[in-house]
Amino acid sequence: MMLRRAIATVPLFNLSSQRSLSSAAPSLASSVKVTKSTPQNSSRLEALREQLAKEDATIDDFSGEKSVVVRRKAAPRSAKILPKPKWLKVQPADSDNYRRLRQTVRDSGLATVCEEAKCPNIGECWGGGEDQTATATIMIMGDTCTRGCRFCSVKTSRKPPPLDPEEPEKVSDAISKWELDYVVLTSVDRDDLEDQGSNHFRQVIKKLKEKKPDLLVEALTPDFQGNQEFIHALATSGLDVYAHNIETVRRLTPKVRDRRATYDQTLDVLRYAKSVGNCLTKTSIMLGFGETDEDIMETLHDLRAADVDVVTFGQYLQPTRRHLPVKKYVTPEEFDEWQVKGEALGFKYVASGPLVRSSYKAGEFFLKNLLKGQERERKEA
Repeated sequence: MMLRRAIATVPLFNLSSQRSLSSAAPSLASSVKVTKSTPQNSSRLEALREQLAKEDATIDDFSGEKSVVVRRKAAPRSAKILPKPKWLKVQPADSDNYRRLRQTVRDSGLATVCEEAKCPNIGECWGGGEDQTATATIMIMGDTCTRGCRFCSVKTSRKPPPLDPEEPEKVSDAISKWELDYVVLTSVDRDDLEDQGSNHFRQVIKKLKEKKPDLLVEALTPDFQGNQEFIHALATSGLDVYAHNIETVRRLTPKVRDRRATYDQTLDVLRYAKSVGNCLTKTSIMLGFGETDEDIMETLHDLRAADVDVVTFGQYLQPTRRHLPVKKYVTPEEFDEWQVKGEALGFKYVASGPLVRSSYKAGEFFLKNLLKGQERERKEA
């Protein structure tokens, strides 16, 4: 669920138009009287039904004994759907670096939050942008979460498939091929496991550090139900950045997040990780759920009180019509203002923008330099 940020999600271009057509299908069907079924009409109708079935099948039930499909209720047709502003337009993912990295991921059998969460920055991060440095966020412990937050497009099930014991080796091998010096690891929630996957996560980090001691590792973690033993296992694993997302403001948390992911528990996770680990702590806030300025300031003060070092702001984008609708598209100028306010409160770094995500590489460049600076200070001391 934490990848929920990784995971403020957004459909890719070629899917959005299909889903718009799918959502319009019921109203079209009710307003047109069909007197005779033709092969062409039948074919189009079947295509629409098939597309709707695919959408419905993306979210599994996580509350029953067996994994079955949950059909989330779509937003009422009368609900106003805000048009997407021009500043949220992104370039299609198509470059040599993008294709190379995608193939490496597929060959390794790994899952990335970039793909699972339909991240709008996948073309830039995987393609490398102007600096030609490709960045990907690896999602471990499977692609199926045991929680069901109302903003996230990751599959959910009460009993996901078992963990792959060879995953630490696979992940470290894949990353060594990419020749990265900063990597982000994240995972689904695994409430079905006795230790909620904390030891598996720890082993992935330790294997990476064994193969590449200079590799900077950021871990975007679940809350582990607030269990300090599990949090300690991650915070002391050798990682450099402990990230756990608060996602939204206190008032909206019960509506936005899975009921097991509470606002205060997130603060406790970040506070405890900071107290036991020699690492930076980081979190992310999505805007656009209907929060007020007062709500956001309250959250920023709470995060500083928990000694969080880094915060990112990004725009929430509705992944499908069965997820929470966007209440507001925050302007780039407003995001700039939140960056200034965050910096004034004492955060070491604030990344704020419509398409910023918790794993966005702009923050990684800063964190890499910050971490290296801290390492030099420790050696000099």
